[in-house]
Amino acid sequence: MTPIGDLSAVQLRDALARGELSAVETAEHFLARIEERNPALGAFVHVAAGSALERARVLDALPPGSPRGPLHGVPLAVKDLHDVAGMPTTHGSAAVAGQYGRAPVAGTDDDLAAVLGASGAVLLGKTQVPEFGLDCYSENLVAPPARNPHDPATGAGGSSGGQAAAVAAGMLPVAPGSDGGGSVRIPAAACGLIGLKPNRGRVPTADAQSDAAQLVVHGPIARTAEDAALLLDVLCAPAPGPAHGNVVHRAVRAAPQGSFLDGVRAARRGDLPWGRRPLRIGVSTSSPFDAVQDIAVSPEARSALDAGVARLLAAGHEVGEASIAYDPEYPRAFFDVWTTAMGTAPLDDEQAVRLTGLAGAFRSRALRRSAVELARAVSTLRRIEQDVVRAYGSWDMVLTPALAMTPRPLGWYWEGYGLEDPAGADQDYRRQCQYTPWTSIVNVVGLPAVTVPTLWTRAGRAAPVVPMGVQLIGRPSAEAQLLAVVAQLEDQGPAGPGPAGQE
Repeated sequence: MTPIGDLSAVQLRDALARGELSAVETAEHFLARIEERNPALGAFVHVAAGSALERARVLDALPPGSPRGPLHGVPLAVKDLHDVAGMPTTHGSAAVAGQYGRAPVAGTDDDLAAVLGASGAVLLGKTQVPEFGLDCYSENLVAPPARNPHDPATGAGGSSGGQAAAVAAGMLPVAPGSDGGGSVRIPAAACGLIGLKPNRGRVPTADAQSDAAQLVVHGPIARTAEDAALLLDVLCAPAPGPAHGNVVHRAVRAAPQGSFLDGVRAARRGDLPWGRRPLRIGVSTSSPFDAVQDIAVSPEARSALDAGVARLLAAGHEVGEASIAYDPEYPRAFFDVWTTAMGTAPLDDEQAVRLTGLAGAFRSRALRRSAVELARAVSTLRRIEQDVVRAYGSWDMVLTPALAMTPRPLGWYWEGYGLEDPAGADQDYRRQCQYTPWTSIVNVVGLPAVTVPTLWTRAGRAAPVVPMGVQLIGRPSAEAQLLAVVAQLEDQGPAGPGPAGQE
């Protein structure tokens, strides 16, 4: 039998359902992997072994024939931005926890934890994030950084960096992330995984006051299309309990026909969601940040894009250059909206001085921003949304690089300043935009998108081999199509070292 930790999430779920594995032995296996591998990678910031094993024992004791959730006994974790009853929540911030201090312990589950609990999952703990989820790297003043398992001198990305590092290192079979500007897709791409950002409204989200532009949505980080589909089916379920904090903005929650997992399996049998015709896929390296920054596509990113084109052509699709231009007002409007969350964070003056340099600078600017300025920024983004959706609509999908460079060295963003120095905030943010120039626009326009690895490469002769990939942006509510394309690319062979990859 395949070792527990090497099973896909779907295989693990099925083995648990058949009684071939118990929830306790499964939890024990992954807890042992965390104990062995986490010290070198910093993926987990809190391991809840006691409560996880207690939960597993309860699941194993259910009488035969009892209702069981779709993830019965499957080990998962959540980002350290979510409340889980009995676990501390630091939000990745020394302002909340104090440096290597104690964070408040949550008394109740938030919506995501409640959905995962209702699915039968066993939560093993919390994973590393940037402070308040702001950044595309998972380094903070609370705990060691989340390192990339393929090159531990580099970061795992963010803000779901701990989740991606844990999946890539085999400490979790699959993981839910949250994506407000690329926070699922960026770490998935950096760690050689599949990262799916669902359509706005597909997954129940929090109230509009906490996310004025409706940028954030939960999505899966996975090793296979089937695993991503399995978790997406679970995430689409409404949270148990009162409806507050569980608002759905558009009625698109359910998969178009059956489950997303059924859709991936049907696609593998040749029953494709777009029928027999090939998809028309437009390729673009234009970025909405081109107006204010020098956005360069590294040779490694270009090779990954070329490999993606080749794999799509081999799958029978039509691929051509897409001429896409973005409104030059985008960078300012996005910055104003993105940084507003720091202004609303419930921190007193004593806590605020313990913020990282970037978060502190963002908070100061947000507090000086008027409600009228914020409303104008949101209005600008809504106008840009209409223009971009119309431009993308000329194609079935739009293809971009996933990231502009290979995974970045730890500390690269604030290099020359230090994580705590607000003087480095502008360089930090500029470098984040240069590394991830194609992800945030997808959150603004609300479309679904997926990143998938297409090759492995080196940034230099002596550098480690690391994954690089592409981003596919779908039409509204087209997650099923995106997952089917990912399944087609998987069926061509792994995008790793060897015949299908590049070193």
